[in-house]
Amino acid sequence: MLRPLFAIALLLALPGLAAERASKARVSANGLYSVRLVEDAPGQCRVEMLKESGLAWQFSGCVGTVNDLYFASNDGERFWVLHPLAEKGTKGLVLKQGKRKVRIPGWANTPVAALYDRAGQKLQEKRLPDFLKSKELSEVRQMQGHFKWLEGTLGIPGKGPRLTDQEKVEFEAVGGKFYSLSF
Repeated sequence: MLRPLFAIALLLALPGLAAERASKARVSANGLYSVRLVEDAPGQCRVEMLKESGLAWQFSGCVGTVNDLYFASNDGERFWVLHPLAEKGTKGLVLKQGKRKVRIPGWANTPVAALYDRAGQKLQEKRLPDFLKSKELSEVRQMQGHFKWLEGTLGIPGKGPRLTDQEKVEFEAVGGKFYSLSF
């Protein structure tokens, strides 16, 4: 009789034993702030901006995953999120490149970077076509429902994304082209 009660008690305790998961905290260029995403449970997240003395601010919301890359501004008011393993989009896009129109496939028309403020408001969003031309899309590593596009991440050779002393997020997309994002 004791074994079934123990088994039931163990099953009821399992959700409480699930540990929170967090992204790697990344420090601002001036070293005053760091930002991270904490996932308490699937679909339950918060973003924390930390100072050396503790929590500066936080908001509830999943603006990415614990596997994404987060970069804090020097004033601690904004942060960039890069999605090295981005979900494939479904709606294609037609862009003008010079005098011709170029079709972007649905899988590539997806957000890969976003800038947020301390309230969780999206201030800016970048999609894969903002970084790669249509002919460069063949360099992207495609998977079932996701794709990899950042050098230096997820087994793609190269130098990984970084925050410079000039408060710019720098990275190379597949194919080796250099990009920079400002806060």
